[in-house]
Amino acid sequence: RRKPRPSDLATMIQGTTAATAASRPISAEKTRYNENAQDMRCTLTEEITAMRDCGIEGTICRGLGGLYGVYCPGREEMLLCRARGHFRQDGITPLVGDHVTILPAREIDESETDTDPAARAQRKKEAEALWVIDAIRERKNALIRPPLSNLTHLFLLLPCASPLPDLCMADKLTAIAVHGGITPIIVTSKTDMDPAMAARIAHIYETAGFPVFPLSAVSGDGVDALESYLAAIAAEGEVTAAFAGVSAAGKSTLMTRLYPHLALKTNTVSRKIQRGRHTTRHVELYPVTSGGARYFLADTPGFSVIDFTRFDFFPVEDLPDTFPEFADCLGNCRYTKCTHTKEEGCAVLAKMAEGKIAPERHESYCSIRREILEKPEWQRQKESEHRGKR
Repeated sequence: RRKPRPSDLATMIQGTTAATAASRPISAEKTRYNENAQDMRCTLTEEITAMRDCGIEGTICRGLGGLYGVYCPGREEMLLCRARGHFRQDGITPLVGDHVTILPAREIDESETDTDPAARAQRKKEAEALWVIDAIRERKNALIRPPLSNLTHLFLLLPCASPLPDLCMADKLTAIAVHGGITPIIVTSKTDMDPAMAARIAHIYETAGFPVFPLSAVSGDGVDALESYLAAIAAEGEVTAAFAGVSAAGKSTLMTRLYPHLALKTNTVSRKIQRGRHTTRHVELYPVTSGGARYFLADTPGFSVIDFTRFDFFPVEDLPDTFPEFADCLGNCRYTKCTHTKEEGCAVLAKMAEGKIAPERHESYCSIRREILEKPEWQRQKESEHRGKR
């Protein structure tokens, strides 16, 4: 007798399986399960078809290693996305806070038929994620450091001690925020460690017209007032806020105190260099709800420097407008091209002499101005041309 071939064995197995299945009655429970599974597949197919037609809107909440987590209203979990290749070709980098339109990755694979190896490699990467960022809506603003877009409020944490407050760094951040149409809010943290410093910081920035919230995230003093403020502004309209400041200022500790379910990692100050250790490694937006209103909060990595010489934040001509306390002085100086640093008849200097502008703020203004002017003339002209093309 000849040995049975593999094909013969396969036929025998299929016949046995079919006979067994035919002799065994299908339970009503299994029938219902199969019907439900079929309904779910049909529903999912219809949903994907609808998404292919128009895409779905969402907000980038995190980005790491070329992958982006996009929050879409009505969905509990974020959708994992990759950016389409043309963004990189156009010099556009998606930022946390961007409002985007996403499509199923399968749609991209079927609609693009490039034979170029690089294009095929890009499509392969896109297929690794379930979704692809297809479009980025126009940004209201974009920060370089921290890298965020479409912010409405910036909560700047100034520690009263450990580490010592860097007022010039804080003033750089407030200037960048004001220039971008973002509302700066000063939060003095660790007030229990140095109440005198907390009072001094509050006086400086209240004189400048900024809201100031003194608090201690450890003891909880002052946290309720900040939480009430957040709920109030969220009830008025769309809010995307960020907590920013130097390392170990207490950003993650405060956010965890406000919203314990976030459970953010925290760290302490290095004894050797008296600076904070980086705990937050990347920018991330968290959708939170308070008082029935939903808004986004961002935790950002700490930093020790903001370099106006290296980065193009804004031209020196715009600097006076980023100090709100200068507003009623601009245009009232003796000289038309007054720099507001040392000129006779300067309205800014006169207001400071009256105690209505904090000397620390004017000192920061002069420091930032010198830093911007340290750029070579050719670099400033190039940046001016680049701004004109935006």
